[in-house]
Amino acid sequence: MVKKLLTRSKAAMLLLLLILFAAGPLLEACDRGLHGGRVSGLPSDAPPSEEGASGSGGPVTISFWFPWGGGFKQEFYDTVVRPFEDANPDIKVELTFVENSNNSQSSEKLLTAVAGGTGPDVAMVDRFIVSEWAAKGALEDVTEEARAEGIAGIYYPAVWSETQYAGRTYALPWNVDTRAMFYNKTLMKQAGLDPEKPPQTIAELDAMAARMFKTGAAGKFDQVGFIPWQAQGFLYTYGWAFGGEWERGGKLTPNDPRNVTALAWMQGYGKQYGAGQLAAFADELRQANLHPFLSGRVGFVIEGNWLLNDLPRANFEWGVAPMPTIDGGSQVTWAGGWSFAMPKGAKHREQAWRFMRFVAGKEGSLLWAGRVAGKNDLTCVPEVNAQLGLDAQEPLDVFVKLLQHARIRPVTPVGGYMWDELVRAQNLAVKGQGDPQALLDGVKRHLDARLSAMERSRSVSGGPLGDPRYD
Repeated sequence: MVKKLLTRSKAAMLLLLLILFAAGPLLEACDRGLHGGRVSGLPSDAPPSEEGASGSGGPVTISFWFPWGGGFKQEFYDTVVRPFEDANPDIKVELTFVENSNNSQSSEKLLTAVAGGTGPDVAMVDRFIVSEWAAKGALEDVTEEARAEGIAGIYYPAVWSETQYAGRTYALPWNVDTRAMFYNKTLMKQAGLDPEKPPQTIAELDAMAARMFKTGAAGKFDQVGFIPWQAQGFLYTYGWAFGGEWERGGKLTPNDPRNVTALAWMQGYGKQYGAGQLAAFADELRQANLHPFLSGRVGFVIEGNWLLNDLPRANFEWGVAPMPTIDGGSQVTWAGGWSFAMPKGAKHREQAWRFMRFVAGKEGSLLWAGRVAGKNDLTCVPEVNAQLGLDAQEPLDVFVKLLQHARIRPVTPVGGYMWDELVRAQNLAVKGQGDPQALLDGVKRHLDARLSAMERSRSVSGGPLGDPRYD
């Protein structure tokens, strides 16, 4: 009886194996449609997996993390990733949305994954924090790959320098933005100004703006000429406009005398027009979900090229010009943007580099900026911008031309901390809660202390700066 049962059991097992073998291709096809995303064109947002990455003779799957939400994932896959996979059939890209932390440009989730050895092969990283992450040892050094391909020469020099740290390369630049002055021609006409002659100097800006302030019956502003700290009106912006420097001889210089003058000028608007009244006006627009300039109630604003996407909705005449400077004799702007980096411990280095090289190179940049929805996007590659005719496309041409001499924030392992410190000092100043000189002297002390602490920590624990290549 036992023998008969064993025989029947073996027969049943054999039958089951035959069924599974026959159904295998069907199950695999269903799995691709439900989970793998190959049918729909998009991988899932599951955590990175080694499964199917190597050893099976099939394509290597690399993981790519990005912080942009909305429809970016589908659009980026269709526009750039699919062409890359078509050109590189031995590589598949798994896209995963990983949001940044607390509305910042940094992701604690990504840093934690890297520290735990579970990070992706490629990540989208704000260029502003590349040096900070490189100093932490969170990024792979891709200097040799970049040198072998001579890729540095295709980018604007300023944006390329943002991907460097201690003479080594840690990322490839992708997109870029610049800042200029948007001005309301309609309000200029109403104020008796020539709408075709926007201000070129800080003094002209102050004088023109003064003619546009209007208060209502309740004493609140119905219209303002200019609020320095609106939109992209950061102290960084005006420090450069006043001729200041944020770094000199390898030392951070937040309290450069011209930066102090710029902060005092910003503070002057709060004193002259009332910091509380200006804040109430800005809050009113914010509650109505209106960009200050799009409201039609602001004469001048410093903003990036992305605002061009929304201006077709404006019900007033407007224009764009380089932002005013202290002497009016030079054009000043600063650039920011994102990059593609290889987190430390990337499991598929060669394939990850090929993906970075494609996406951030001429081919990928041309595909992304050339899409229908990207008409006001700028790339880090001058040749691509020229090929797309962006330097002749008004008013985007203003931003493109400014890229030739755009400034960047200091490349330093305390870049994020410096930004926060300057924003803190700016907020205190415009509220009349501190002397500009004292505030920026304080920022300098805090930065120097933070850098000294980092140096002491590295000397004990080692790290990127302990490598003889950085001496």
